[in-house]
Amino acid sequence: MPAVTEGSRALEITFAPEMRSQYAIDADGLWDWSGEGELNLAFDITNPMDHSFQFFFVTEDEDGQYYQHSGVVPAGETVSFYALINGRAAHGERGMRDTPPSWFSDEKKLAWRNGNRTLDVGKVRRLLFRTYEQLEENRIIVDNLRLRRNPAEDPDYLVAIVDRYGQSAKERYPYKISSDEQLLAARDAELAALAASTGPQGRSRWGGWANGPKQEAAGYFRTAKVDGKWWLVDPDGHLFFSSGIANVRMANLSTVTGYDFVDPSVRAKDPEGLTPDDSKTGTPVSAEARKTRFLASPLRAEMFEWLPSYEEPLGKHYGYRQSFHTGVLEHGETYSFYKANLERKYGADHLEKWRDVTIDRMKDWGMTSFGNWIDPGFYQKDRMPYFANGWIIGDFDVVYSGQDYWSPLPDFYDPEFARRARLTIEQIAREVANSPWCVGVFVDNEKGWGNMDSDRSRFGAVFYTLNRSAAEQPAKAAFTKLLREKHSSIAALNAAWDTSFASWDAFEQPFEMGELNEASRADFSMLYYDFADTYFRIVHAELERAMPNHMYMGVRIAANWGMPREVVEASKKYSDVMSFNNYREGLHPDTWQILEELDKPAIIGEYHIGSTSDTGLYHPGLVIAADQTDRGRMYNDYMTTVLENPYMVGAHWFQYVDDYPTGRAYDGENYNVGWVTNADIPYGPMVDAAKRFNYDLYERRSAVPERTAE
Repeated sequence: MPAVTEGSRALEITFAPEMRSQYAIDADGLWDWSGEGELNLAFDITNPMDHSFQFFFVTEDEDGQYYQHSGVVPAGETVSFYALINGRAAHGERGMRDTPPSWFSDEKKLAWRNGNRTLDVGKVRRLLFRTYEQLEENRIIVDNLRLRRNPAEDPDYLVAIVDRYGQSAKERYPYKISSDEQLLAARDAELAALAASTGPQGRSRWGGWANGPKQEAAGYFRTAKVDGKWWLVDPDGHLFFSSGIANVRMANLSTVTGYDFVDPSVRAKDPEGLTPDDSKTGTPVSAEARKTRFLASPLRAEMFEWLPSYEEPLGKHYGYRQSFHTGVLEHGETYSFYKANLERKYGADHLEKWRDVTIDRMKDWGMTSFGNWIDPGFYQKDRMPYFANGWIIGDFDVVYSGQDYWSPLPDFYDPEFARRARLTIEQIAREVANSPWCVGVFVDNEKGWGNMDSDRSRFGAVFYTLNRSAAEQPAKAAFTKLLREKHSSIAALNAAWDTSFASWDAFEQPFEMGELNEASRADFSMLYYDFADTYFRIVHAELERAMPNHMYMGVRIAANWGMPREVVEASKKYSDVMSFNNYREGLHPDTWQILEELDKPAIIGEYHIGSTSDTGLYHPGLVIAADQTDRGRMYNDYMTTVLENPYMVGAHWFQYVDDYPTGRAYDGENYNVGWVTNADIPYGPMVDAAKRFNYDLYERRSAVPERTAE
């Protein structure tokens, strides 16, 4: 092992396998760094263990504002890290989740995770080393913590960083394509290997367990509890576990070029449209509108070594986004290097060839299904089970919960929401066309339901709604009706809540609710449950009407954001399978013990693991591995925790294709989350790991002992 420390004050930290474990370094009063210029915090970390270790580093001021960064230390190594604290390199908006280092260094820049850009560097209270939901005890040694002024920036650190294949132009790494000839040679080698592959043995035509105990055949996918474990059941009655990859589509595979158009027609929206902008493959720009093209962001435009003209053959892969979630522009032109690379590989019929090759890959890798967000072009292929999806969007009233990262919650009591739900699900039904290859339907994703940390975070939607007028907010009118049914008079409500409303008319006006007591907390819970119940009831009813043969897979609750009990109970009532997104290293028992109480089949809708060390990308993703081999190990470990959970019926990795170094158009995510690069080259260690896990997954799940109540 390399030398651990330069000095005599190295710190050994042991992290317990808890929901959150941390070590704080507190200031003696407050640290004032306001007069020090643009800064970074650096330190050395030694990992004495036999596996890589991800940690979070938090800088916090006296008001609780914070920055959170993250990094990974390979097994048995010492790494010098630094975290940007302030200045242009730390906080300038570039349309990327993270950027390349702005100066040359052998040290490792920590990846930005989240926090408040308004942290007061003049009143820093503490630094924290933290972990989340670790599955075992971990140990690191921290040394040489130092505050430093940033070196002079490389003025071109964001210039010409992407090559003609959408790859990092300035980095060398094993999977990089340098010529069309190399791309075609890789294509030919892979196609030959796929043609020779027999895939896993003992599978039904649907990917189910052909040699396992057979159940009643229903002609469509369903669920069953067999010997104490929940399973999916394929249309022929074979037990089925969904191991797959989500987001296998062309949507969200473009990046922002820095150009826009004066012509307003490119921003004209169809009020009856059913597809959000980020789920479209890219809206084409008319020849007339192209005449008004202008440079809107020189910063973005100079990131590219090459972009084609619209007249070139690869110019067809431009598109337009009418809105971005975050970035340097509100809307603008995009380009899909991935689609261009597919055309380079497969020619004019590249999309159809891509679909066939993708299915061949899935079968070779041992996957049993696709996940969510699948190109509808796969729906009638009849070769690989899939999950259909839809978003309910429209001009309905909204409710803010305080956890509104992607968007506020719809006001589910607004009749317009029910109308839009019907139109959306009818569209899904037309695309699926009653195919038995559709396992079920996911509707919406990662809504800001809140969390159980406090009354405000749990019932944020209720607090917001009560501060609205019943005449203007349908949810306020519905809540008032529920409370009038429970409380015999406004005096009875006042007595319970310790409030002083003069009348129910006064209650219907906006008001700011204070701290809750036991009675008002119970009423808030009742109101929030009805709010969530209304959502799931509407969606379930429309799916039952339009798609009675297909399961409702729930709303993909973001488990790491929080799972308010009212939402979970409503989901249980109406979903055939409950779905959760879980960006951790596996299923932590403290989070997932709720499944035993619910006794309902559940599925992981999203997770991923990434790295920057051999990818040319600038942000690894939410869960970090040391390299691609380590990534494969962590994939196997994650899926094993799912496979061994008797309530889980599957898990879906997000996503199929890497992001671009310059970030995906919608929000700048530039993660190594793909099974293939953006030049469509599979990551060999990930493929090997998939085969190790998937080829005997049914035998291993069957061998897991049945859990007994203690």
